[in-house]
Amino acid sequence: MLLFHHGHGLTDGVREFADALRAVGHDVHVPDLYDGRVFDDLREGLAYARQVGFDAIQERGVATADGLPNGLVYAGFSLGVMAAQQLAQTRPGAKGALLFHSCLPPAELGGPWPPGVRVQIHGMDADPYFADEGDLDAARVLVQETADAELFLYEGDQHLFADRSLPAFREVPAALLTERVVRFLDGIR
Repeated sequence: MLLFHHGHGLTDGVREFADALRAVGHDVHVPDLYDGRVFDDLREGLAYARQVGFDAIQERGVATADGLPNGLVYAGFSLGVMAAQQLAQTRPGAKGALLFHSCLPPAELGGPWPPGVRVQIHGMDADPYFADEGDLDAARVLVQETADAELFLYEGDQHLFADRSLPAFREVPAALLTERVVRFLDGIR
């Protein structure tokens, strides 16, 4: 699995999430797209991404797949969904995608979702970034148009609720998300 971090950078919470998946037998690669920078404030992290260029951050993510085998699951938290979803849609041999707190319309990344590539999308139903900025709508369309797609909505308004190192962390939905992700990965092996 190739897992991309969110706009705060490669936080301890993202590392812990990867470690939890490793602990149950999954190989997880976690590149740092921010060159070691981690931001306490999401606005500052997104300002950094804006300064570097969102396209450049996405390209960094896509480039990290070079040298890795085909047959991966691509996963991303929020900002990291851009690279994860692009790789899942365009890199040959993709096995699946896990999209946390974000989802793009597949047409923005080159066309329809590829057949045979499983996808799960996770977000909170009142998260202003996910629910109000079009991601939830894109997720619903993706699920309608894709045979092997699932959308999991959690009650609440936190954007990065699955990152243990952030104030937005919510224990119960994060545990449920992790459980669903492990089942998803176990089903792909």
